[in-house]
Amino acid sequence: MKLRLLVFVLVGLCALQNLHLGTTRVLATAQTQLSVTAVNRLKIARPSETIELSAKDLASLPERDLSKLHVLDSSGKEVLSQSVDNDYDEYHKADALIFQADFAPEETKLFTITAGARREYKKDDFRAYGRFVRERFDDFAWENDRIAHRTYGKALITWKGEPLTSSAIDIWSKRTSRMVINDWYMVDNYHADSGEGVDAYSAGPTRGCGGSGIWANNQLFVPTNFVDSRVLTNGPIRVMFELVYEPFDANGVKVSQVLRVSLDAGSQLNHFQPTYTASEPLTVAIGLKKAKDEKNEFSTERGWLASWQPMEKNLGMQGLAVLVNPSQFDKAAMDARNNLVVLKTRKEFPFSYWAGFAWDRAGRITSAEAWKKYLDEFVDRLGSPIEVTVK
Repeated sequence: MKLRLLVFVLVGLCALQNLHLGTTRVLATAQTQLSVTAVNRLKIARPSETIELSAKDLASLPERDLSKLHVLDSSGKEVLSQSVDNDYDEYHKADALIFQADFAPEETKLFTITAGARREYKKDDFRAYGRFVRERFDDFAWENDRIAHRTYGKALITWKGEPLTSSAIDIWSKRTSRMVINDWYMVDNYHADSGEGVDAYSAGPTRGCGGSGIWANNQLFVPTNFVDSRVLTNGPIRVMFELVYEPFDANGVKVSQVLRVSLDAGSQLNHFQPTYTASEPLTVAIGLKKAKDEKNEFSTERGWLASWQPMEKNLGMQGLAVLVNPSQFDKAAMDARNNLVVLKTRKEFPFSYWAGFAWDRAGRITSAEAWKKYLDEFVDRLGSPIEVTVK
């Protein structure tokens, strides 16, 4: 009898211990998750909205390697995410996690962040990408699922075939959501449209689609081709890189520039963040190349300069735009090659603006009115970011 009682007590103690351990495991699991509430306060739909969580937002998770964090939607399905290095520190360590979601007007969405194995991507996951193109005389090219660009490196200045001195932002018009840069360079036939798009934009020595410069004595002074580049993050959701330019003369003042460019999936507009360095305050101007039969409109209230113009080679119509903070706007201007937005003189850099384009044959934005509507809604989205709460 005493032996049975002893066995019963021991079994009971073991059960209690297992229950305690089970509770501990449940609590530990709970601590490896974060809940994210994302709210759209606007009465408009917001497709491909990027949500960015800083390392500080994620600090309560036990995993410090952001490439091992995963995002789940409210149904438990994994959402494509990307770790990003915003400060380009010496270890090139990610300091933010981004993912995207589509929001209906005034919609709230719930997500869960969990730790797990390192994320692995497939080629088809990529909706943003860019690279330095040594084989094409130092181009830097970048794209997302909507648009593509390139700009010119130092080797192009001395190329005997077609030399060009320019820091313009060139356009590659796409009508496919897949990444095309590598394929187009490989076949070296991107001036003909084979069904995916075409390079039919001659940026030349202009500002192209949103290049900037220094405005002094009613003239525009610009750097030449970039001399160095570095990629900060490279898809699948955001491509972000920096271009370094040699110092140039701006009406007697020596100026140097580092330009940061980022482009998110689903966007028609790039985010430009130039840092100009000089011995005195500077007046920056941002330009769009002039085009024959263009129709331009500037909204001082909304801060955008929009152009709707015929494509070269009779390939349809395209909209170009520059978008700035209205409080920074000084005046509209032009020179022989560009329509310009001139900003107030400033001492501190970097600063931000947005620029990009849309091609009617891509099928998304097919008129000047639709282009202006897109810009107005983009301004609304900047002014009312998705409201994010992390628990």
